[in-house]
Formats: sequence, C-alpha cells, structure tokens
Amino acid sequence: MTDATYNLNGGFKPTTKRSADLDGPDFFPTPRWATFALIDNEKFTGSTWECACGDGAMSGVLEQATPRVLSTDLYARGFGEAGHDFLKAARKSDNIITNPPYNCAEGFVANGAKLANRKFALLLRLAFLEGANRANTIFSRIPPARVWVFSERITFYMKGANKAGSGTTAYAWFVWDKDAPSGTELKWLKPGYKARYS
Repeated sequence: MTDATYNLNGGFKPTTKRSADLDGPDFFPTPRWATFALIDNEKFTGSTWECACGDGAMSGVLEQATPRVLSTDLYARGFGEAGHDFLKAARKSDNIITNPPYNCAEGFVANGAKLANRKFALLLRLAFLEGANRANTIFSRIPPARVWVFSERITFYMKGANKAGSGTTAYAWFVWDKDAPSGTELKWLKPGYKARYS
C-alpha cells in the first residue's frame, strides 16, 4: 500500500513510515537528547529564538543554555506563540535554533542566515549536504561554520505515537556562526547523549 504522505505538500519524506499530523504538516518533536548534544558543544550568548517550537520539546532544553528563549510556531501546538511564519519573518535574534519542517529547510536557511546576529543552528538530515541546487544556492554563498554529525541515530515519532524501533536516517546540526572564520568544519558528536538525556 502506498503511503499517502510520501509526497506530502510536494516534498518527499525520508521514509514512507511517516504519517501526517492533522494539526499541520511535518510535526515530529525533537528528542531532548538531540538538543543537549548541540548545547554541550556550541556556546550561545544572548537571546535565542526557537522559530518552529512545536510542543516546546527543544525550547525546554534551550532555556538551560541561554537566558532568554522566544518560542514561536506557525501552528498552535499548545506551546509558544502561534501564527508566526518564519519564512516571512523579519524579527532578529542573537541566535536562532530549530528543527525545521522537512519541506521548508532551504527557506529556513535563507531567512535564518539573515535574521541571526550571532549563530543559526538547524537540525537537518545529513543528506542535506548533497544536491547541485543547494551547492549553488546555499553552500557556495553561505556555508555553515560547522556540521556536527550524530554518531547515534535519532528516531522521530509523531506526538503520542508508540515509541518502537530505531531511526534509519542520519542527522546533523548545521551551525552558521557569524564570528567564525570562513570554511566549514566537519565534526562528530560523541556517542552517549541518548543514554544520558533520554
């Protein structure tokens, strides 16, 4: 049987096992340990904006790392301010950190690079590094300062779903740092975050 969400909103999903979220497309909360992996390896000073906050899973961790966290989302999911479309936003913040909707990742990069004063971090599939279009429109113009590759696989579940099995897709934190020298560093996150922070 064909998965009706495989080409949801014109964007292909990394696996046919995903199913749609009736409160808005592409909502798979980020496991806490994946955000701890970022804040243990990157220092953030000043304000932070979580611009696709969902149910607040990432925001709760970010509040332990930065003094002020603003949480917004396009959809009302019971946390933060709803009705904010990041792709049309003009608000600036010292840092912007999020796990963007799969179908909008390139747009998030383009706008986030303009709106973050210091650092901009996106949790993306490692395969985001591939593709001629991204090579020409993103990586040749605004390459990230660092790419932190997860040694452990992240499994994303829909809110309320039974948690079983493991992920099959490799992920990384892509960090744009306006104070970093030019060029991109490839780094690996040490194993153990899943056990320590789950």
